[in-house]
This record gives sequence, C-alpha cells and structure tokens, in this order.
Amino acid sequence: MTSSLGSGSPAPSIEALDWLRGEPLSNFQLGKIHILDFFSTICEPCGPALARLAQLQEQCSDVGIEVIGIAANEQAATADDARAQVDEWLTTWLPHSKVRIAFDYSGEMNKHWMDASLSFHVPQAFIVDRDGSIAFIGGPDVLEDVLPKVIDGSWRASAEANNAEKERIAEGEIDATENALHRRIRAATDIEDWKSALSVIEEGINLFPDRISLRQSQVSTLIGEMRDMEAGWIALAQFARDAIERNSEDWLFAAMEELFGPHYDYSELPFAERLSLSKELSERILILCAQQDALSRAESYETIAHYYNESGDNGMAVGLIELALNLVDGGPLPDEVKQEWLAHLLRVLTEYKGEPACYGGICIPPPK
Repeated sequence: MTSSLGSGSPAPSIEALDWLRGEPLSNFQLGKIHILDFFSTICEPCGPALARLAQLQEQCSDVGIEVIGIAANEQAATADDARAQVDEWLTTWLPHSKVRIAFDYSGEMNKHWMDASLSFHVPQAFIVDRDGSIAFIGGPDVLEDVLPKVIDGSWRASAEANNAEKERIAEGEIDATENALHRRIRAATDIEDWKSALSVIEEGINLFPDRISLRQSQVSTLIGEMRDMEAGWIALAQFARDAIERNSEDWLFAAMEELFGPHYDYSELPFAERLSLSKELSERILILCAQQDALSRAESYETIAHYYNESGDNGMAVGLIELALNLVDGGPLPDEVKQEWLAHLLRVLTEYKGEPACYGGICIPPPK
C-alpha cells in the first residue's frame, strides 16, 4: 500500500455529513492556511491537542490561520449516536471555541484524507497551505515548530520537510502492513480457525519481532485455544527469556502476566521451570519499577505478588499487595477509580491472608 496523498498534493475536498460548530465549508479559501485535525472522542490525547490548536488559531488570527476539527473516527451504532458522542465531548474540550467542527460518519473523509495518506492514528493534523495544497501531515504536537515555517514559506522546500515526509510514509507503510496482518488474524479467529490464526501470528512475529501483542497472541492461541501445552510452553518460555534478555519493563511485565496471570490453566505446564523464569522476571521488575508512577508500581506489585504467593512466599505476596494499597491510596487518581482499585487489591489480599482485610474504610470478607 502506498501513499496517494502527501506533501505537495492538492487538498481533497471536505465532504462532511454535518457541521457541529461553525458555518459549513466546502472549499478551502486561497490565501489562508487551514489546519485539519482528525480526532476521536475515545482518543485520550485528542482533546488536549484540539484545545491547543484552538489557542493557536487565536494567536495566529492576524496571519489567516483556521483550524477545522474533523470527527470522522467515531464508533457508534448510528450516525445520531456518534454525533451525540462528539457533541458531549466538544462541550468538555471546546466549550467556548470558535473552531469549526466537521462531522462525517460515512467514511468518505477518512478514505480521502487518512487512508490516502497512510495515516492510521489520531490525532492527525493536515496543514493546507495558501495555494490549496498539502504542506504537512503529522501529529499536531509538532505544529508549533512547523507552522511558523509554513507561514513564512520556508517549510515545503526544506530538507526538514522532505525528511519528515519520507519518515512519515515509511512509518505509514509499516502500519498498513501490520493492519493487514491483524485483519487476517481477526478473520481466522472469528471462525475459530486457530491453526490459520497461529500461522498468521507467527508470520507477524517474523515481520515485527518487537510487537509484544503478537507474542501474547501466540501464547494465548496455543495454550488458551488450541490446548497445545507442549508448543504453548515453548512459546511462553521463549517469550519470558526474550523479555529477560531485553530487560524492557513492558516485555518483563507482559511475560510475567502470561506466566502468572488469570488467563490459563497452568496445571499442565512445567511448574519448576515456570517458577524459575518468574523469579528472574520478578527480580528485574522490582528493580525497574522504582522508576514508575504510583499506579504502574501498584500494578507491577500485584503481578509479582501472584508469583510469590504461588511459589510459597506468602509473606512477600501480602507485603507487595499492602505496598500497592498505599501507592494507590496516595496516587493522583479520581476517587471512583481509586475506590475500585482499593477494593480489587483488598480482594487479592483476603485471598492471600485467608481472613478479612480492611483499608480506608473498605472491608472485604475472605473468599468462601
């Protein structure tokens, strides 16, 4: 798959189903610079990004900058449901902004802008220059650096712009290949053709050896779906050894969850080897998690505690859960989320201690 929309391309038209803010705009006004920002209401960075662009529009109003938010990535049962989601989201993030917001549920905007440019993630910004052609495609977080160069006319012919475009296309081609791979995996899993799914997953591991999710899918398919415990253990043990060799926090944590998570019946896997690998993973996670934020450390402690409990060191397991409780309680979490986390950790604690556990006014009885 190649990019048919890039720097220097004529900008496609705006084929919006509806305009939720501002007057409709079907053609770009020559002489003005337009910034289109594709967003989704379930995208965490999209709200702050669009709010910053709204401020940028106000700051640059004297040089003819207009920001247009494009809601073309909403997942909902109907167009009306999607529109309602966007309306509510805009009330939160742009309560008083003059930014135009275009809404499209048909898929046309995504097809002609996002898909054509090999853009698969939001937020994604497109700068349409004064002559109606694309000057830049990329994350809105870099616009404060790029936009002044577009305004003074130095960007499009620069080596910086050329290199940014080459890098963007290369990344987009990788994303396109990976997306096609995941579609093939979904097609096989939808009909429970686990042998075909496994074949595509292993093809993906060869293509993308750094993708943790593919290694997890390989293990879950072999152990959870195919019940091929011999091949599943080989894949799981290799995943753990690779995590240890990489000494990457994400890899260590993911491998530990596969070895001691609630996902599988581990009774047919070699217990001693599983404990040995988990011991080294745990020790490395404990060293690395000192640099994490409070919630991440609490998650790490809970995951490691499963290993210590099963290995017979119940005192260490209890101590880790108690540390996790203190971290969650002192962390900057919304109260509702904090209470859910505390209750969850207390349930784990009662399981390990075999007696009621209380914390901050929450008491959990032991499991029956």
